[in-house]
Amino acid sequence: MSTATKLLLARYADCAMWLGRYIERAENLARILDVNMHFSRDARGSQNWRSIVQLNADEKRFDKAYDVASYANVVNFYVLDRDNPTSIISAVRSAKENARSLRPLLSTEMWQHLNMFNNHLSTLSAEDVKPSELARVSAMIKEQCQLHTGITEGTFFRDQSWHFYLLGKRIERADQTTRLLDIKYHLLLPMDQTVGSPVDVSQWNALLRSVAGYHAFRREHPRGMSPKAVAGFLLFNSAFPRSIWTGLSEIDSNLHRLRSDFGLRAGNLAMELVDETRAALESHTPDTVVNFGLHEFSDYLQRQLNAITTEIRRDFCGFEPMTDSGMPDGQMQHQD
Repeated sequence: MSTATKLLLARYADCAMWLGRYIERAENLARILDVNMHFSRDARGSQNWRSIVQLNADEKRFDKAYDVASYANVVNFYVLDRDNPTSIISAVRSAKENARSLRPLLSTEMWQHLNMFNNHLSTLSAEDVKPSELARVSAMIKEQCQLHTGITEGTFFRDQSWHFYLLGKRIERADQTTRLLDIKYHLLLPMDQTVGSPVDVSQWNALLRSVAGYHAFRREHPRGMSPKAVAGFLLFNSAFPRSIWTGLSEIDSNLHRLRSDFGLRAGNLAMELVDETRAALESHTPDTVVNFGLHEFSDYLQRQLNAITTEIRRDFCGFEPMTDSGMPDGQMQHQD
């Protein structure tokens, strides 16, 4: 294999990974905005819109642009703001740019759909995301992301690029789950005297809906809803596609397939990090995680996922990841 071919494959690997991440990010964010609008209220009936800014570690960037974390400001920042690299419109635009680099590997259906989706988002205005319209726009974004997933599943050739695409998607998904758990415990958890109250239960309900997990959780827990049960479900349940356990298992599987099916020799350190993280998960139960500290455990998982991403990009893609000064490793922009 020539050096030029190796560099070309490395570029494709990185683009495929970020294509998967950006579409997953757009869908997650649309769901979180919708759920915060309709399900997340505190004891006074108020909504905490700043929690979404904190969830995405965007405080510096947001505070430079807006004075207050109101509905209008947060929704504009995360849906319409082209200058915000973590907005939905920016994520889909970045997905399209990565897809452009991957054009020789993508089906016509994948490319056409991403173009139409990006063009549709570019027509949205503040009037389209006012409170009475947010549910409709969020549903459209989720449906378009899911349509992309279906088209990709049905048409993307199962070569190396497919596995890098899945790696990006699953890393992003696991990262979002850890962030949501952490924010719930430390920003949205009610005062001690209201734990277990209807307000508290409704907030845990909102957390599950933010990861499309409410109905799956009810299959495991038909009655009742405790913080420990929800945290345990999102961390350890092997049947739920957005749990940390499932995400790490699938990341491990894709890394092994790249080595066994395609003879790639890179990825040793990334695989060691995945094994280390899975072992840490196996050594805990919902009780021990809560007793140890969910914030500390969530922070550990986020750092491990960032390190896994760094090693995959270094080993397979041939360059050191670059980050924006206010952006964590899990929210890097694709570098051309």
